[in-house]
Amino acid sequence: MTSLAPLTVVFDLDGTLVETAPDLLDALTVALREEGVAPLPYEQGRDLIGAGARALVVRGLEVAGRPATQQRIDELHAVFLDHYGRHIADKSHPYDGCLAALDRLRARGARLAVCTNKIERYARQLLETLQMTDTFDAIVGGDTFPVSKPNPEPLLGAIERAGGDPRRAVMVGDSSTDVDAAKAAGVPVVVMSFGYTLTPAGELGGDVLIDHYDELDAALAELAPPS
Repeated sequence: MTSLAPLTVVFDLDGTLVETAPDLLDALTVALREEGVAPLPYEQGRDLIGAGARALVVRGLEVAGRPATQQRIDELHAVFLDHYGRHIADKSHPYDGCLAALDRLRARGARLAVCTNKIERYARQLLETLQMTDTFDAIVGGDTFPVSKPNPEPLLGAIERAGGDPRRAVMVGDSSTDVDAAKAAGVPVVVMSFGYTLTPAGELGGDVLIDHYDELDAALAELAPPS
């Protein structure tokens, strides 16, 4: 009998592995202040996260009714990144049960990767600050490849860099960008109900919806059975 390739599990970062909203929204507040925009209500701002920092700035401006030129968006994006880089994990933390779930997967020989639309150096900085870097075989950011999610190339690239096989891989995410990237790559996807999404998590079209990391093992066994 031919043995199966190790399972590769690819995780989104913001809203999936780590609760980053407090630090991201602090940076958004600093950027929008440059336009005279008051801080957005927390829950409203939280739902805007998920497509990368620049998109967050654009969405924040749109919600505030402040259209801006591309040049101004570039300037506000730079303000955002400057603040965020200096306060990347002041309040951010892994979700409950996350670290234990990752440890269980590693113990079973799974390959683990991160595929996020966060700029790669900030993704690595965040994971390093939270002492999570060594858990992953590959870390792919929104600028690692010429395209970002929902294009499937970053997801497939993360699987390849982790030494995995797309036929034995599962994506774990929280937003439409994750689900769409997984579907385009032909990879099943677990959706976390607690992440950042404008569309309700149950309506994203994922293969399995879970509410806590304690449910991840069963979800993965359903989507990628060991035999």
